Amino acid sequence: MKRISRISVTSRPALLGAVVMLALTSASVASADDGPGPFGVTADAVASVRGARVGALFGADRAGRPAGGHFCTASVVHSPRGDLIATAAHCVSDQDRDLVFVPGYRNGRAPYGAWRVTRRFLPDNWAKDQDEDSDVALATVADLGGRTIEQVVGGNRFVTGATTGATAVTVTGYPDSRELPIRCTNKPRRQSATQQRIYCPSFSGGTSGSPWINGDHQVVGILGGHEEGGSTDDVSYSVVLSAEAAELYRDATTAG
Repeated sequence: MKRISRISVTSRPALLGAVVMLALTSASVASADDGPGPFGVTADAVASVRGARVGALFGADRAGRPAGGHFCTASVVHSPRGDLIATAAHCVSDQDRDLVFVPGYRNGRAPYGAWRVTRRFLPDNWAKDQDEDSDVALATVADLGGRTIEQVVGGNRFVTGATTGATAVTVTGYPDSRELPIRCTNKPRRQSATQQRIYCPSFSGGTSGSPWINGDHQVVGILGGHEEGGSTDDVSYSVVLSAEAAELYRDATTAG
């Protein structure tokens, strides 16, 4: 496994030398309905207001000095209270480690603040057996400056039951060897009844938890799942967000 399997375990190895961020693996150009093309190209993510919904996870001890300290990716998802983020279960399993989420993180800066993670919601099958088919998690973050995180950066909808490969998705994440996010658009493929995969180069350690976002700004996958995200940098996985993920969302949005 090359994805991070615990917060305390070494994540996927850093990229060696200069990374060819525009490695073309497909000449296909996405249609308007499928989002930006071409497919299968990984490049630096351009800073934008909507893009700031994706950010990096840090240990709370790095909140004031974030450069080089991020280990996973997460994103803001819409919720009634406006305080919810989504990531991979293996990114937040260590309940003894305090965490912060930095949306829109770039080059050691937290342009939208560092948000303290307050509660974590893990599927029962992950909590009991670390089942790779349950490698998805939700977490709440405390308000900052009297505002919720969704009031500051907005949130994408967390959607379950989407058909794998029906449309393209854009995956945005933070390799732990870099201080900028990367992104890639492609169509996911079915791996099994419970797993989906996507071909995007250079998604190395730290990208676990990256949202798979379709053209309707819906999160339909979370990088993780099979082999906790994949054993190579060029093929990544997500659990299929189905009934278990829907129940997790209900738990996270109705918890007292």
